[in-house]
Amino acid sequence: MRNTPRILVNTPDIELWPAGLLRPSSNRDARVLARSRQVLRRKRDGRYLAAALDTGLVPLVPRLVHEPGIDEALDALDSVGVPARTGLERDHTLPLQRLHERLDALDIDADAYADRTGLVLVPEPERLAFAGFDRYRRPLWLHATAARAWNHLQAAARRDDVVLEAISGYRSHDYQLGIFERKRARGDTVEDILRVNAAPGFSEHHSGRALDIGTPGEPPAEESFEATPAFAWLREHAGGYGFAMTYPRDNPHGIVYEPWHWCWRG
Repeated sequence: MRNTPRILVNTPDIELWPAGLLRPSSNRDARVLARSRQVLRRKRDGRYLAAALDTGLVPLVPRLVHEPGIDEALDALDSVGVPARTGLERDHTLPLQRLHERLDALDIDADAYADRTGLVLVPEPERLAFAGFDRYRRPLWLHATAARAWNHLQAAARRDDVVLEAISGYRSHDYQLGIFERKRARGDTVEDILRVNAAPGFSEHHSGRALDIGTPGEPPAEESFEATPAFAWLREHAGGYGFAMTYPRDNPHGIVYEPWHWCWRG
């Protein structure tokens, strides 16, 4: 079971995860996941929907057949058994489904926002590669080429006695939307949020090519990262591995200075 390729297979509503990388949320889930190859996971809230065993599909929620996007997810499940790297190197992306409706719900005009910031809509990859674990022991998913570059960058820093930690990598449109919903619930306005977060659909994290980087003893995603030896090392060496800091001071996108945010450009 655990020889399943460590690939995240992506559909608009549901992700297909290798079961060995997921933490069970109940004893029942633990028993099922222990025998599973893949788990269907709802993108909106992370709920486990079904587990794929050698003997068939085991639903983990009632009325699985009525779950939005289940047909596409089951079609994608059929493709998991193909050679591990098939599709990983290609830039196959998902359609930008329902994104404009979600932006309208936030009262964000996508065209006006793009004109004002110079940012573009970023589709999600159909497949992402496992790139190790982040600071919080969560699986880190990146575009295959970015994953390889990150692993080489991290190893090179380690040889120079510099420890680089991933804080976060790929984020879905649903995840970014959740950031806005949580901040609005605590009283932040959309304009306040847009000063520190790209609008859903416009984040480089959607591409699987961007990651936030930290170092031990330093809080995540803080400007103080620029005073660390890790940041100095990145400034000198990251370009050689294809990474660029895309939100420097006074960047044209109107996003706050993010010395921790680096994107693989190749």
